[in-house]
Amino acid sequence: MNPTDKKVVHIKPKQETQKLSAAQKQFNSLGKKIDQQKKCLQEWKETIPVYTSKIETEYNPLVEKLNQQQWLWLQLLDKYHDQPLFKKTDKAKIRHLIMDLCEDLAFELGTEEVKAMYRKYAGEDFDALQETQDEAIGEMMRGLVKDMFDVDLGDDVDIRSPEKFHAQLEAKLLGQPSGGSEQPAPEPKKSKKQLAKEARQKEETALASKSVQEVYRKLVAVLHPDREPDAAEHERKTELMQRVNTAYSKKDLLQLLELQLEIEQIDLAHLSQMADSRLKYFNKILKEQLTGLDQEIFQIETSFKYPLQMPFYQRLRPKQLIMHLAQDTEEVQEQIAHLKKNIAYFAKPETFKLWLKTYKIPKKSRRDDVDDLFFRVSSFDVR
Repeated sequence: MNPTDKKVVHIKPKQETQKLSAAQKQFNSLGKKIDQQKKCLQEWKETIPVYTSKIETEYNPLVEKLNQQQWLWLQLLDKYHDQPLFKKTDKAKIRHLIMDLCEDLAFELGTEEVKAMYRKYAGEDFDALQETQDEAIGEMMRGLVKDMFDVDLGDDVDIRSPEKFHAQLEAKLLGQPSGGSEQPAPEPKKSKKQLAKEARQKEETALASKSVQEVYRKLVAVLHPDREPDAAEHERKTELMQRVNTAYSKKDLLQLLELQLEIEQIDLAHLSQMADSRLKYFNKILKEQLTGLDQEIFQIETSFKYPLQMPFYQRLRPKQLIMHLAQDTEEVQEQIAHLKKNIAYFAKPETFKLWLKTYKIPKKSRRDDVDDLFFRVSSFDVR
């Protein structure tokens, strides 16, 4: 069946003058949202391999070239810093240019040569500084999580990897021991009203699940391939049963209903005549399915937001991801071209000295340092 032939599960009024009930409207609304989220999820699944391929074949090689050019530029600056042609004021500017780039490059490359240059101009060991910063941020994250969730992450939290940090936090939030010695407080005794509500919710969940089972059993009754002697029809039913089993394993009620429409086991009139009491359980299943789709898409978006330096509340679409990568790729290409031009233009120390006269070291406020640290902490998204 072509995608254009897909049977849409949608309840229509029996008559033009008749209005849909609240349950029918909710069924249509949930179905529309689920269809939209399915398309979004499918777009993500198609986009991620393309994005990963572009990262590996286009972006990463450019970043390596950029790192190489930055290292050549650092070597040239280091060479000029030690020449007598450059005086005290010149050397201060050169040191600023070196330090402005050296820390990032030491983090990116991690080579002993870059770390040695950092040590030369910063007067401290890069690895020791990184460890100190990680400890400070780790302590801040532990305090933040303790205040927000009353969860003790312990001393082994890995803040250098957002993925590992999220996994550790999720494990703690799901009920793993936090390391405390205090016994959890006993749950308060539930009232008759609360117990009745819980019993009613359990019953509704069971009935909702039974509704899906009924649709599944009706499909199996007419599509089971073992009961079909005709070879061509046996093959058709085998393919349909695979789709039925896949939909049932995912509790995909809409897909099961679409299959019923496809094989003409039911029609749209059948849906319109369905009692609200039954639609109530269908809607419960659809709500759960929509929530699952929302969570799956949210997790995919979140995994890309950190490297893009996006806040957790901002939506990210697959097309935007590719656009961000194209912009980042173009920026890296521009940086490479700019560095090559600088290295060639300042090949003579006299030319570089003339340019230094016009260069002013930009002022960096304490607020900038606070903002940098805040971004590193808030980017972990501890929701």
